[in-house]
Amino acid sequence: MGLLGKAVVAIWNDILPEGRENFIEWHNREHIPERVAIPGFLRGRRYVAEYGSPEYFTLYEAATGAVLTGPAYLERLNSPTPWTRQSTADFRNTVRGVCGTEYSRGSGDGGFILTLRFDADQSRRAALEKAIVAELETVGRLKGVSGAHLCIADSAASGLETAERKGRQVGVPNWIILIEGSSAAASDAAGLALMSALSSEIAADTVEKGLYRLEFSLVDFPVDDAHFERKAS
Repeated sequence: MGLLGKAVVAIWNDILPEGRENFIEWHNREHIPERVAIPGFLRGRRYVAEYGSPEYFTLYEAATGAVLTGPAYLERLNSPTPWTRQSTADFRNTVRGVCGTEYSRGSGDGGFILTLRFDADQSRRAALEKAIVAELETVGRLKGVSGAHLCIADSAASGLETAERKGRQVGVPNWIILIEGSSAAASDAAGLALMSALSSEIAADTVEKGLYRLEFSLVDFPVDDAHFERKAS
């Protein structure tokens, strides 16, 4: 078990203080449900920072990378609702990556997630990916860790200009490591162990690190109503 599907949209953002209450209501009641309703979107999750910046981290999991460049998703990106226009006007320091899920293993979902994002020379991709995956196999078995994942951005898909994005500065993270845990301490300790093991591959001062606590999650889980019907006695 691990991330659902083969691709993700990973988004970090700050929000203006006066827009925070609206942001949470919009995200819970409109935006995440709207995204998860798109065919091929499997789950949406929002986290808030225990430490690190930006303050919020949102993760959407999709069946394939094609879903994230497909017409259904692009139609929503190019036709934002009035509430979306209002809410995203309060975004600051947005970072967004459309990524392939290159490695994902886990025993379940954690209430906390450590995010590590960094850049790497494309010529190093194969060797670096191999090194990271080898260490994630070990980290994923540490006490309290429920998932360990590596996602690498599709720069073309991440940089698409859409109506929802228009007028906003949006950074693109190239490499993303996610470590889920049952506690903040477990995720944090796993991240430290991982970075220590990879110290010859990744300079610690080049990594943007944040620890986040789950606030909201929605899964696309169509259920046959008959499943809940009581059998006649």
